[in-house]
Amino acid sequence: MDIQNAFINKTLQPTAEEVSAALGATAGVWKQLVDWLAVEKGVADQEWKSGSLKYGWSLRLKLKKRTIVYLAPCDGCFRVAFVLGDRAVAAARESDLSKGVLKLLDEAPRYAEGTGVRLMVKGAKDLAAVRKLAVIKLAN
Repeated sequence: MDIQNAFINKTLQPTAEEVSAALGATAGVWKQLVDWLAVEKGVADQEWKSGSLKYGWSLRLKLKKRTIVYLAPCDGCFRVAFVLGDRAVAAARESDLSKGVLKLLDEAPRYAEGTGVRLMVKGAKDLAAVRKLAVIKLAN
C-alpha cells in the first residue's frame, strides 16, 4: 500500500532535476502546490531533510519556524504529510473533507507532536484535500 520515497539510500539532497524526474507527470502538481502555499498562504520557507537513508528525503514547507507540511517525492507521485494538533484535528472533523480523508484522520497515528496524516498525490484532483488540510493547519 505504501509507496516508497524516491530518494531512499541517497546521501545527498536531491536536485530539482532529480525531483522532477522522480515525480514524472506529477511534477507540475508538486510545483502547483508549492507555489500555492508560498503565494497564497505565505508558506515560502523550504528545507530538505532526510531522517535517515532508509526513509529518503522530504521537503518541509515552513511558515517562519513552524513546519506546515512535509512533501516526499515518490516515483510518479508524492506523499503529503501533516502533523495536526488537537484543535486542527477537531476543525478537520468539522470541515467538508471527504469521508476517505476523515477515515485517514481517524486511523492516523498519534504522536506527542500531534496526529500524523499522510495523503498520496497522484494528480491535480488530489490537491483539494491537501489545500483544505493546509488551511486548517495554518488556522490552528
